[in-house]
Amino acid sequence: MDCIFCKIVNGDIPSQKVFENDRVLAFRDIQPAAPTHVLVIPKKHIASMNEAQDEDAELLGELLLTAKKVAAELGIAESGYRLVNNVGPNGGQVVYHIHVHILGGEKLGGLNVKA
Repeated sequence: MDCIFCKIVNGDIPSQKVFENDRVLAFRDIQPAAPTHVLVIPKKHIASMNEAQDEDAELLGELLLTAKKVAAELGIAESGYRLVNNVGPNGGQVVYHIHVHILGGEKLGGLNVKA
């Protein structure tokens, strides 16, 4: 498989790891879009959210909980941060291995979605 994130998981490509356990890995983005920009990925290859299956539910939950933990460890939890999961070409996905971006460290503009 020619997946850059799988190569990072396997240690074939170095990364600046900030968290790792047996199921997920978090590392600094090499092209940061914010002062704090970390990617959280499962070690299991899932191309995108569209390919996730029901049996991946626990792993997907672990991705989000890991993002929360990493944000706290990096000191951005209190001031706030953004989690982003891009899906497909129109969604901005570039690497086809599901991942969550943690963005923070400054007031983020852009998306003005009211919830």
